[in-house]
Amino acid sequence: MKSNRQLLVVFTLLLCTFFAKAQDITGPWKGTLKVQGMEMPLIFNISQENNVLKSTMDSPSQGATGIPMDETTFTDNTLTILFKQAGIKYTASLEGETFNGTFNQGGNALPLTLTKTVITLPGNPDLVSSEAELKALSSLSKGQYKYSVEDYFSNPKGYTFRFSPNGKYLSYRERDENGKQHVYVKNIETGEANRVIVESEELIRGYGWLNHERLYYVMDKGGDENNHIYAINLDGTNDKDLTPFDGVKANFSELLKEDKDHIIVELNKNNPQVFEPYKLNVVTGEITQLFTNDDINNPISGYEFDKDGNLRGYTKMKDGVFNDLYYEDGEGGFKFMKQLSWKDKFGIIAFDYSTEYAHDAYVVSNLESDKSEILLCDIKRMKVIEKVFSNPNYDVSSMGLSKKNNYAIDYFSYEGEKNVLIPVSDTYKKIDAKVNEVLPNMQYYVLDKTEDETKFMLYVTSDKLYGVYYAYDLQKDELKEIYNTMPQLNPDDMAEMRPISFTSRDGVTIHGYITLPKAALNGEKVPVIVNPHGGPQGVRDSWGFNPETQLFASRGYATLQVNFRISGGYGRAFLESGFKQIGRKAMDDVEDGLKYVIDKGWVDGNKAAIYGASHGGYAVLRGLTKTPDLYACGVDYVGVSNLFTFMKSMPPYWKPYLKIIKEIWYDEDVAEEKLIMEEVSPVNHIDKIKKPLFVVQGANDPRVNIDESDQIVSGLRARNVDVPYMVKYDEGHGFGKEENTIELYKAMLGFYAKHLKEEHSEPIKD
Repeated sequence: MKSNRQLLVVFTLLLCTFFAKAQDITGPWKGTLKVQGMEMPLIFNISQENNVLKSTMDSPSQGATGIPMDETTFTDNTLTILFKQAGIKYTASLEGETFNGTFNQGGNALPLTLTKTVITLPGNPDLVSSEAELKALSSLSKGQYKYSVEDYFSNPKGYTFRFSPNGKYLSYRERDENGKQHVYVKNIETGEANRVIVESEELIRGYGWLNHERLYYVMDKGGDENNHIYAINLDGTNDKDLTPFDGVKANFSELLKEDKDHIIVELNKNNPQVFEPYKLNVVTGEITQLFTNDDINNPISGYEFDKDGNLRGYTKMKDGVFNDLYYEDGEGGFKFMKQLSWKDKFGIIAFDYSTEYAHDAYVVSNLESDKSEILLCDIKRMKVIEKVFSNPNYDVSSMGLSKKNNYAIDYFSYEGEKNVLIPVSDTYKKIDAKVNEVLPNMQYYVLDKTEDETKFMLYVTSDKLYGVYYAYDLQKDELKEIYNTMPQLNPDDMAEMRPISFTSRDGVTIHGYITLPKAALNGEKVPVIVNPHGGPQGVRDSWGFNPETQLFASRGYATLQVNFRISGGYGRAFLESGFKQIGRKAMDDVEDGLKYVIDKGWVDGNKAAIYGASHGGYAVLRGLTKTPDLYACGVDYVGVSNLFTFMKSMPPYWKPYLKIIKEIWYDEDVAEEKLIMEEVSPVNHIDKIKKPLFVVQGANDPRVNIDESDQIVSGLRARNVDVPYMVKYDEGHGFGKEENTIELYKAMLGFYAKHLKEEHSEPIKD
């Protein structure tokens, strides 16, 4: 029989075990990983449901929140958290109010201590409009319409059709009843289709074929843009994260046509500011670093590989504003070839494999012309062999080669008022003739082809047709419809997108587009939504189906899109004329475009809204402060409000380009430019905003921090201005999730209806 002392010891041990098991560990736990001299905060949010523990992970420095973990257990005072997709395992012992343990990922074991914390949402949640307030705003858009917001913005049920390299399979994405967009693979011979890649919490950002048996797909976490690349067999087996590194961004660099088991990717794994190339085995996940980018002050900004995966050259930034070109020296190293200004364009499109001389390449260049052109160059001697293709009015940057036909040229293409494809080979002349015969006045793109180049995947579209996939059989000269992405939208009901051009107040020719509802074509002056594009440098608006402008037209609004100076595609001089003019002459061009369409009699100048995203959102805020009486209202979507804080909150991988960004935007270290920044930063002129504003933001935006929007909303609220403010805590730089996008446009339509007095809606058709 045990003594009383022994019984007391046993009872004490049992009591300690009971309390350890019963202790409530739910709630947020915060710690900091130290990785190569950098600190990375992590938060695990532990909850319990039906006696089962669950957890999510936040990585605040990467803008990622709510990442669901696969398994969470707490047994014998030990916490274990698994995230299989990223290869993460955290194991820790509870010691008082602290978890002490090890964070394992990708072969690395790092100490991580967690303590209880209080979770905070990004930005100031008190500023955000409630769900009820936003629904009330949406309800203001009244009327009976033939097409709903969902008709325009629900993701197509099927899209991104691709042939397997051998042509035996057809892959595509298909939306389920919950809006998730999975990837399917269909056996063309049997017609059997299987779901291969499942989209769950995180969005599939892209996918494609690696070889005959394996596909890749891309995901980030909560919109943080730190993409991971995954690979999976066509039967759904061997699903592997090829880049299992938390807080690391993977850029897909090269798909090696001559090596089916490997790809080249670029990772900012060793330093978040720069990318280095790695060779990845897509079956085993084995990874090998190919080159070191260790000069942070003068980093490599681009690598050039050949079809066999050999590094042939690279471009190195110099002093933040120059590009030094290096090319192989024939002895295993690289030699300096040429220094370019960052404004110069000289990039290899493809090596010319039709010749035995290994150093000939097709390049796109503007070194000898205002408009970018395609040249054939001897890279080893830095000598132009011939001018291959150019256009006097527009930049040219695209061409296609036929591997089957010894890398002969298939086509050239460029974007003018519309996209233009110039067929060169007999194959592409047959494709072009068939499309023009069967589908006249349409715009088409060749998206894919089989390795034997007998089957081609085409995407056919126009300003009124969302898009239809067609398969072209070269041997049969047959064009067969594969899938209509938006069959619910009848092209006959859609509005015309009309190319326009006008002369700015200082004599510059500016191009753009106006989408006109039927009321405008019938002679009525309709409300107009002015929509400056993002970027802004090198970006442009294009002709084609735009669900935004079509939705607005269906509700009676015209949409004006101006390719203001600094837009891309119109040559170097036009692009550079917009440097140091953001918010100034670039904004003047937008205003002059509005004056042009008012003078044409298409729109009512008293009912003009301004709406845009990113730089476009900045243009909204700038427009409402620069010309307070010009617009009736504005919608700012992930827009910059303060140029000073914008420069300071850029993602790490933008830091090497800061000098260039300062040359394009402004440099606060230059006294004169600092004054301009103060002048064109809308946050400094909130008192000038006199028209209604709707602000929209993704909380995890790594480019335009949520503070940019908070500054505007809080400033206006301080003046007792009612500013609807929509924030999504599972989004980044622009909304990617269907439900959020639909909610946004419903609220936007309510906002327009309230402030533009919607009177020109399209009637319902039988």
